[in-house]
Amino acid sequence: MFFHRRQRERHFQEACSRPVVETDLSQAFANAFVTAQDGAMLHVRCYGSRHASAHSVVCLPGLARTAADFHPLATALAADPAKPRLVLALDYRGHGQSQYDRNPKNYTIRVALADLSAVLAALEITSAIFVGTSFGGVLAMMLAVLPPIAVAGVLLNDIGPVMEPRGLMRIKSYVGKLPIARNFEEGAEILRWLFEAQFTKLAPQDWIAFAQRTWREHRGALMPNHDLKLARALRGISLERLPTLWDQFDALAHIPLMVIRGANSDMLASTTLNAMLARRGQLEVVVMPDQGHAPLLAEPNVIRRIAAFVASCDVPARD
Repeated sequence: MFFHRRQRERHFQEACSRPVVETDLSQAFANAFVTAQDGAMLHVRCYGSRHASAHSVVCLPGLARTAADFHPLATALAADPAKPRLVLALDYRGHGQSQYDRNPKNYTIRVALADLSAVLAALEITSAIFVGTSFGGVLAMMLAVLPPIAVAGVLLNDIGPVMEPRGLMRIKSYVGKLPIARNFEEGAEILRWLFEAQFTKLAPQDWIAFAQRTWREHRGALMPNHDLKLARALRGISLERLPTLWDQFDALAHIPLMVIRGANSDMLASTTLNAMLARRGQLEVVVMPDQGHAPLLAEPNVIRRIAAFVASCDVPARD
């Protein structure tokens, strides 16, 4: 792993009193269900205590991913002996345990932002540190210019103001089109075939775990953990006219920022990362060897680095 730095008690159920909360003591989290403005039911994993003194952390997954991707990180941050904190991991509509939308036109950034705002309001989160993987990082950048949430820090996981057409083309090739796996072992082989060029050193058990986060059991069979109609929402994206997000990135100028890039990434180019470094005086970068889009955020070393960054966001910024 390569690091680069540039400088310049109530119970948790009470915290989620407005949403519907289901607590399973065998898990490290509670399941909260929040109703969006249009009535869609949104699922959130809630780790830790609402009454922790440190800033809350909100984890936003990739386009076709779910809250489960953040389990190792969220568990560690919530149980940090020095600074335990509330960690929320969101399932977007059409993903995981959130409600699927009959209208695939609602699988947009605009609706995702509105859903996120509904979750933050329901859980009474007025200031937080945001960890965004890919699509989730886009949402995090946009939050910096959207009131009323106060952004105390941002971690962008393999995403930046410029998205590479090659990476988006690869994502469009499989989102909503995954083969039906008969079991998780077969699912692991499918994922290995799709992603081995991105993740060159995952162990067999890592691919199995990846499959268990990608499919779920339903009536004796496996089904993808996202709505297959999500593919329709991607059809309208023109790879020739991709927008850039430099304005949104520049809005983070006075917000603590960390960027994680997979060394094999086809979404966040090293040239874009260098341009990000050139635009601001304080930016912490972690490059993950042998991983691509997007790094799994599960290795102990990177979790420690993220925990240190998150802790630094609790300290008031100095001019």
